[in-house]
Amino acid sequence: MPSYGYCERLSGAFWAEPWNALTNGAFLLAAVAAFQLWRRSGSPDRPALALTLLVLAIGIGSFLYHTMPQGWTLAADVVPIQLFAFCYFGLALARFFGLSLPTTVLGTLAFFAFALLLSSGLGPLLPQPARGSAGYAAFLPGLVGVTGALVHRPDGRETARLVGSAGLVFAVSLAFRTLDGALCGGWSMGTHWLWHLLNAGVLYLLLRAAILSPRRRIP
Repeated sequence: MPSYGYCERLSGAFWAEPWNALTNGAFLLAAVAAFQLWRRSGSPDRPALALTLLVLAIGIGSFLYHTMPQGWTLAADVVPIQLFAFCYFGLALARFFGLSLPTTVLGTLAFFAFALLLSSGLGPLLPQPARGSAGYAAFLPGLVGVTGALVHRPDGRETARLVGSAGLVFAVSLAFRTLDGALCGGWSMGTHWLWHLLNAGVLYLLLRAAILSPRRRIP
């Protein structure tokens, strides 16, 4: 894999990663579709709107990094993704399960600690080109756990279907991200762009679940 980190980039030119750059448009489409759904819901759902805006930021930040790979663009790429993941987990605890604010905060912090431990433990076990995927590994069991906890609730099955579908797509997406470096020799464009396309679908499914799910009363 080139020193830039992705198969497709072979130089410092702005359009050296055309597929990796242009596929970020899928995040913008996901944000627009979710915003339209949010408007049609007729509810002043500020948390869902904030998450939708984060998806917009994900698309912009990732485009900047894949056209101008620098320290600040890397932060613009990674920070919105991480913010979305942990904020969404907190929203799921409160909205899908009706947990109180203190319990939601503690649960989210526990998930954050789990993500750090899994990333630090898994990273050294992966080949160097694939180690970037370790930082996203915890999101898969998070999605599986939320799905499993919801699927047996009569009023949670549709939400479970959406979150579970997001988990399945994310598993495929993470596999493509991880394989990107290994496939460089035979496929110069790599597979990172598939990570973008599939993750846009993941984020839309999660936003749809958040917007359409029934609100649970906090005990």
